[in-house]
Amino acid sequence: MKTLTFSALLLLLLSTSGWAENLPRLVDVGADKCIPCIKMAPILDQLREDFSGRMTVTFVDIWKNRQEADKYRVRMIPTQIFYAPDGSELYRHTGFFSRHDILRKWQELGYDFTADN
Repeated sequence: MKTLTFSALLLLLLSTSGWAENLPRLVDVGADKCIPCIKMAPILDQLREDFSGRMTVTFVDIWKNRQEADKYRVRMIPTQIFYAPDGSELYRHTGFFSRHDILRKWQELGYDFTADN
């Protein structure tokens, strides 16, 4: 049986968390049965694919994962929360948000996610 030291365990936990990557993070809090949330799903999937390694994109289903959703203090869905690489919240938007508007907001916040970067 292998034993893990505290530092090895900490390193393992950090390496599997979104914060360890030191990337800007977009969290979308919604539900899989909410119409605007359903319309957001392909946008989030495409952002996740297009900017893999440059941005972390996470979806939290408020109805299926209430404890996780509670920590975001969301009152309406969908809500998109933009985080800096250090984990600080930069901006919060409620309602449908187009890909163009998401990328424009990132740019306003100082993060350029153009295709050639």
